[in-house]
Amino acid sequence: MTSPVDPKKARRAVVVTTPAEARAACDEARKRGLRVGLVPTMGALHEGHLALTRLARQKADFVVCSIFVNPTQFGPNEDFDRYPRDLEGDVTKLTEVDLVFAPSVQAMYPPGDETRVRVGALAEHLCGPHRPGHFEGVATVVTKLFGVVGPCTAVFGKKDYQQLAVLRRVVTDLFLPVDVVGHPILREPDGLAMSSRNAYLSPEERAKALSLSHGLAAAARAFEAGERRAGTLRELAYAPVAAVATSIDYVTVADADALVPFADGASVGARATLAIACRVGKTRLIDNVVLGEDLASSIIPAF
Repeated sequence: MTSPVDPKKARRAVVVTTPAEARAACDEARKRGLRVGLVPTMGALHEGHLALTRLARQKADFVVCSIFVNPTQFGPNEDFDRYPRDLEGDVTKLTEVDLVFAPSVQAMYPPGDETRVRVGALAEHLCGPHRPGHFEGVATVVTKLFGVVGPCTAVFGKKDYQQLAVLRRVVTDLFLPVDVVGHPILREPDGLAMSSRNAYLSPEERAKALSLSHGLAAAARAFEAGERRAGTLRELAYAPVAAVATSIDYVTVADADALVPFADGASVGARATLAIACRVGKTRLIDNVVLGEDLASSIIPAF
């Protein structure tokens, strides 16, 4: 195995493909007194992913980025086969990373593999009913990554808000030596949340996709003005999405920690999550805002 680069020198990430190589590199870094950071990704990297690596660099000395399109988190009718893959291009973007772990499916799920990490109530709402088995697949593969990398700081984006909550629960419940850090959603200048799946959108579909951020910003502005009725907040986000989406999985106001949805007639407290999942054309998009934390101006600056 090639030795990892010295983090004090100009970085060109070393690429390894087996769990044993990745574990050895991380163990060596810790022996040298370095803090290890991990950014799990499925590749097709964009500026949102790179922001995660920059935050990891602030919190750690030796940064690992995993690139693995995980089959167990995709349903039978989802986009596993067409999910964008560009390992060579991704590696060139990772200027804040020391090690890229890019395993094969066989390396992560060897013959005889049968163990899965079961998730609980946090996965029962929002995306849970619409993507059966998804969060079990996410929790399983990320737990495997934590096992390979060892004690570390792991950085995830808040666009996958439910995923972040589930993984924090996994780390707490399984006593894993991992500090989970969330990074705010990165958006295009017009407000569209950055996503690898945005590449699927035609120009017309991309314009329609702005309905998600516009709806969230409208609800956030109303919340800032004192609106606390869950149904009113939800409708502000729902209306622009309903006008353009091919289908809607949910537009939901939920408890920011437990992710239990509020009834439309309920009043929310100081914090609540407003989350959207819908399809524009054939592309499934998600977005969210934490009311009481995220300002409308952080979603669409000129809103």
